[in-house]
Amino acid sequence: MAEPVRADSPYRSYVYAYPHKSAYRPFTERPALADLWRGEDVGALSLYAHIPFCEMRCGFCNLFTRSTPPAEQVTAYLDALERQADAVAAALPAGAVFARAALGGGTPTYLNAEELVRVYDLIESALDVGLGEVPMSVETSPATATPDRLAVLNERGATRISMGVQSFIDSEAHAAGRPQKRTEVDRALADIRECTDADLNVDLIYGIDRQTARTWEYSLDTALSWEPEEIYLYPLYVRPLTGLGRRARAWDDHRLSLYRQGRDHLRERGYEQVSMRMFRRTDAPEHTGSVPDHSCQTDGMVGLGCGARSYTGSTHYSFDYAVGVGKVRSIIADYVGRDTAGFGHAEVGFVLDDDERRRRHVLQSLLRTEGMMVADYTERFGTHPVTDFPAEFAALSERGWLAEPGEPLRLTEEGLAHSDSVGPNFFSARVNRLTAEYEAS
Repeated sequence: MAEPVRADSPYRSYVYAYPHKSAYRPFTERPALADLWRGEDVGALSLYAHIPFCEMRCGFCNLFTRSTPPAEQVTAYLDALERQADAVAAALPAGAVFARAALGGGTPTYLNAEELVRVYDLIESALDVGLGEVPMSVETSPATATPDRLAVLNERGATRISMGVQSFIDSEAHAAGRPQKRTEVDRALADIRECTDADLNVDLIYGIDRQTARTWEYSLDTALSWEPEEIYLYPLYVRPLTGLGRRARAWDDHRLSLYRQGRDHLRERGYEQVSMRMFRRTDAPEHTGSVPDHSCQTDGMVGLGCGARSYTGSTHYSFDYAVGVGKVRSIIADYVGRDTAGFGHAEVGFVLDDDERRRRHVLQSLLRTEGMMVADYTERFGTHPVTDFPAEFAALSERGWLAEPGEPLRLTEEGLAHSDSVGPNFFSARVNRLTAEYEAS
């Protein structure tokens, strides 16, 4: 297992959800989904469908995924996904509306074209949603972004296709544990542009072994040559149960330097910074359609698939979580063996009390460039965020990471650069304890 992260590291934890699934635990009494969703506002839900398969397992990956499964397991998984969708649809209150959707993994385009059609059909049929009518994001990979698969995504109205390139230099990609060829990456990007009308997102990673400012700039410029609507810049993380391992101040300093280089490079070339990681081309059109806005702070999420999580106002739930190959395979086997009734209860999760809901609201807002609207927080909770978390905000101010109090409440540019240290600053003692127990197990 990797060594603990230094307390003063700018890369303590990537906060893409709070709390992380490593803080989830089995429910003593499995609550019925219908009970969890009863009385919830379902007017602007988010939908996430998870395909836990990839053609390979990258060395930096700690996602719930299995590489190269047997064909019969893929079929069995889609059968189970259909049963789960039926069970979830029966549990949701009448009139549920979906405001956005995503197909992730894993690599959804590991599925062949016919299987992708089936995924769209079963979701739309069970949940009474037209996925072509809402903003819809799909993840792909260089090896699986083929014209026949992309044609399905385009025909079904995908508005965003995201591909993890990581580096346009083969030796760097290999050093990060992704054995891909540049020719394959170029072919995939060309096919996405030729075969779809969707926005293109390119993921790049900085902090790879022997990556320099020069090679980082090369990858940035090569990505820019495809004029992607979005670019995400991810620091290389070393996590428990992945194939890479090192912790050093020099590496932290190097990653932070490359981040600043990448941030400035993209902003100078017409990209707006949305968060520490996300940059969007300023002239890229927004895909909103006629659906209601989704608020990540308050609106719920419906997850389908054994690696997906779901959110109600007070409860986050999923199936069991794992990274190790053996446990992942066991969880998938359990998932595909269930009948429809077996999907009617929540298995594993986390109940958010009032304090946790406040922490989540802060984290979901503060880590974006526009910051947090204090008025929205006060309307929801009846208090001021700085009053609720005085020590946490004082620590940010002392480091120069918090702009002068106002509306909205924002991080400084340096605070945004340290988002992966700012976020954990707001984790509760309970979440820290549960996560530590999971990582030590």
